[in-house]
Amino acid sequence: MQRRPTKKSAWVTFKKNKELLLLCVPALLAFLVFAYLPMPGIYMAFTDYKYTGGIFGSEFVGFKWFEMFLANDLNRLMRNTVAYSIAGIVLGPVTGVFTALLLYELKNAHAAKAYQTIMILPYFMSWIVVSLILYIFLDPRFGAINQTLLRFGFNDIYWYSEPKYWPFILIFMGIWKGVGMGCIVYYAAMMGIDPSLYEAATIDGAGKIARIRFITLPGLIPLITIMTILSMGSVFRGDFGMFFALPRNVGMLYPTTDILDTFIFRGLQNGRLSFTTAVGVFQSFLGLIMIVITNLIVKKINPDNSLF
Repeated sequence: MQRRPTKKSAWVTFKKNKELLLLCVPALLAFLVFAYLPMPGIYMAFTDYKYTGGIFGSEFVGFKWFEMFLANDLNRLMRNTVAYSIAGIVLGPVTGVFTALLLYELKNAHAAKAYQTIMILPYFMSWIVVSLILYIFLDPRFGAINQTLLRFGFNDIYWYSEPKYWPFILIFMGIWKGVGMGCIVYYAAMMGIDPSLYEAATIDGAGKIARIRFITLPGLIPLITIMTILSMGSVFRGDFGMFFALPRNVGMLYPTTDILDTFIFRGLQNGRLSFTTAVGVFQSFLGLIMIVITNLIVKKINPDNSLF
């Protein structure tokens, strides 16, 4: 029978790890300030908010805004939001693990550090900067891609008026910007795998592919599972900066670039505060459900890999 930790043992554990716990304090404070203190604002979703009355002084309207939102044509918004999120959830770990495997096979430590630095640089760029870089390539008149197409005898493409090209562009740019951070996370996990396992496998005649298949990938499965469970909470959300800045908010591209987050932003621009709050609450509720369901599925398959 497993014994419960006593107060004394918990205090000893705290004293042993106090430096690490102190490092968590800034992140916990930021999470408290930006995630929990604003939560009373959820009540705005159930009121007809007026500036003069404030949140709790405005008229209570119940689920009016939720019904209005659900009555609208949500096919485009939900399709785009979910499709892009699933593409990121699937391709993010695949590209991150693949690049981490390539780095892990490098014998030159200096080269590995140089490649890591180069790949992670886009992660720290704002989407505004990335959108300007993208525009250098997609500018209809002087863009590098159109100039190349014309040089080889092809017709130029008006990228910012053709919605059909943007699913590929957005997915590619999202992977390009995030693969460096994902690679480092999985690379760090690989460094934690016991080297004696690889040595034993090599002695038994296992090649590189076999070692990756039977040692590296199984060692990464717990991390990949946890990252996937957390990502499922954002399946009804998108990176607002990416979907707003890269297409430059061009209305002609809305069929393939408009998601719930950009829809909420336009609602805020029009002063529909209660309505947009209701949409945000709807997003969060669906995200919570997705996390719980995904965790239950993982717990059913392998309890050791579940989040809670």
